[in-house]
Amino acid sequence: MTIPVFRFAPSPNGFLHLGHAASALLNARLAAEAGGRFLLRIEDIDTTRCRPEFEAAIQEDLAWLGLNWEEPVMRQSERLRCYRQSLDRLEERGLLYPCFCSRKEISADARPGERDPDGAPLYTGRCRGMPHRAAEAGKTAGQPFMLRLAMDRALAEIDGPISWSEGSQGGGIRTITGEPAHWGDVVLMRKEFPASYHLAVVIDDAAQGVTDVVRGEDLFPSTAVHRLLQALLGLPEPRYRHHGLIRNPSGEKLSKSAQSPSLRDLRAGGATPDDIRRLVQDLLPT
Repeated sequence: MTIPVFRFAPSPNGFLHLGHAASALLNARLAAEAGGRFLLRIEDIDTTRCRPEFEAAIQEDLAWLGLNWEEPVMRQSERLRCYRQSLDRLEERGLLYPCFCSRKEISADARPGERDPDGAPLYTGRCRGMPHRAAEAGKTAGQPFMLRLAMDRALAEIDGPISWSEGSQGGGIRTITGEPAHWGDVVLMRKEFPASYHLAVVIDDAAQGVTDVVRGEDLFPSTAVHRLLQALLGLPEPRYRHHGLIRNPSGEKLSKSAQSPSLRDLRAGGATPDDIRRLVQDLLPT
């Protein structure tokens, strides 16, 4: 019998807030209830924003909440070779192409109203048909570029629809059919990011044997891309569950960029781990 494996995978680019606590506590509880394993993964591939002091704070906050996880902790910064190998596999099959467009050019090219599920302007494919010689010349000249997945070619390699098993709080499971094409030709690598979140997360989940991906509902649309990449790379399909988000009084989700109160702020104000657990229980939507 397969032992269930759950994980919590924060990025050390700031301090944890209540939303992080909710996800970590939920994953740890579900792992315990299933007699499974609970893992911590540090998603520190963004070297421009991730800092060692934030990683130390993450582990300190989680320990303060009373959580335990297996060692050693996986870090994305130590797995760049794995990501490169997967990119090479996709590139050898003609599924990737270099894109030299700037964000300004992508925005200017985008058709009115056409955006990806994250709300970003949908890429029109300006570089998709670039001759190989011109692309290689751009790389040799040191022009910044990214690697994009040729979505039409990728989908042509897959038999049947892209789907996954989606769990719920009540224990029910439904089959979701996703539309990765809504993302257009997604970016899988940038100059400053050796692998995008989409690519790294599916490779890491497979490497850790994660059977149950429990994360915020804001990542629900990304699952279509993740399932496509799993199919293309021959990776196992985990079960998914996307929980509600804790929001501020204005209805916005908590975030580091919005400077939402951190667990450290709440602790400094006198909150206890039990207080945090009660807050999460009261605020987390079902």
